Amino acid sequence: MSTAGKYIKRIINLSPILKECSVHIYEFVRRGAYLRYVIGNPIEPKTVVFESYLGSSYACSPKALYEAMCSDPVYKDYRKVWMFRNPEKYQFLEKNPGTVLVKRGSKDYYRYYAAAKFWITNYLPEYGIRKRSGQIYVQTWHGTPLKKIGCDVMRKELPLAERKRTFHKYEREGKSIDYLPSPSAFYSEKITSAFLLGKQAEILQYGYPRNDALLRPKKEKIAKIRRKLGIPAEKKVILYAPTWRDNQHTPGVGYTYKLGIDFTKLKEKLGREYVLLFRAHYLISSRFDFDQYEGFVYNVSEYDDINDLYIAADMLVTDYSSVFFDYAILRRPILFYMYDYEEYKEQMRDFYFGIEELPGPVIKEKRDISDDICSLMESFSYDERYQKFNEKFNPVTIPCSSRMLKKITGQM
Repeated sequence: MSTAGKYIKRIINLSPILKECSVHIYEFVRRGAYLRYVIGNPIEPKTVVFESYLGSSYACSPKALYEAMCSDPVYKDYRKVWMFRNPEKYQFLEKNPGTVLVKRGSKDYYRYYAAAKFWITNYLPEYGIRKRSGQIYVQTWHGTPLKKIGCDVMRKELPLAERKRTFHKYEREGKSIDYLPSPSAFYSEKITSAFLLGKQAEILQYGYPRNDALLRPKKEKIAKIRRKLGIPAEKKVILYAPTWRDNQHTPGVGYTYKLGIDFTKLKEKLGREYVLLFRAHYLISSRFDFDQYEGFVYNVSEYDDINDLYIAADMLVTDYSSVFFDYAILRRPILFYMYDYEEYKEQMRDFYFGIEELPGPVIKEKRDISDDICSLMESFSYDERYQKFNEKFNPVTIPCSSRMLKKITGQM
């Protein structure tokens, strides 16, 4: 970017009015550009677009539904289009008949979105992209929420115009979505509120497609994943997966993350018996240097499918991330390290339910948590609170991807 461009961007970031104007102008321009791919191009009834985490990975429920489609001969003549930031990384998918890899933001990206009968994504579409009449929009989202999302978030520290824009963005999507998968009645209620879903939206409370892989994983699979990650067979595995913070944002860079955990003390006390997998949230732009913790901390932030990390881990340590809902299916120990709880709850996000329902110990102060990890690992039991948690949030215990896919495509 030129010096002048950087200066203009800095002014826009400093002025809420200029920022709002620039966002609206940008969206208007992108909308106009997208219409070029819509006009005169008919919808292709057997083309499906898949996108996960803004094109950054091959994962989550879009992956589960794609693999269900690939394994079912009913869909052998369907074109399955995956959108990636780096499609060359995923060339192995081309072995599946009918699979097309497209670079996110390219002309083909917009062309396929305009033409595909089905969209299957776990995040909001790119600016300017709008569903056409006759298209089917499947919004799988990317996790059961603890912290409020979408239209339920009222961050008072933000300018009113920005709050309204965010609200209307989710509301607009809620009027376009045709299907949403749901793992529970709780999720169905909250996702309806977060998107202000219109009457056209149908919630499929069959389960969460991505969680099919977590139902009774075999020991052979656990061992295979650990070998792939390079984890010594004798070590116990901790997965540390914190979420992002709304107040840790750098203009022009994105969301950053300040490590709130003392890896030095963890290595000193746990290094002989444990390894730690560090998984940053996909929105976090920070780059982490763990060279001094080599052999103890494994940075798996770029690892595509977090399900593999769940399966490999003996324990999860997290904060407000939705990862614990899925991990709880495995009935393994979970430790909640919420060292900035009051600040997060009062100044950033409120929660959909109280932390007394969480299926594990909660730490609300910044400290060395080595002893807490050891204690939980040694004394863990799948107790009544944990059972009630799964009964409420993870009641589905059978795979759902194939059934859901047939419903979405009208094959039922």
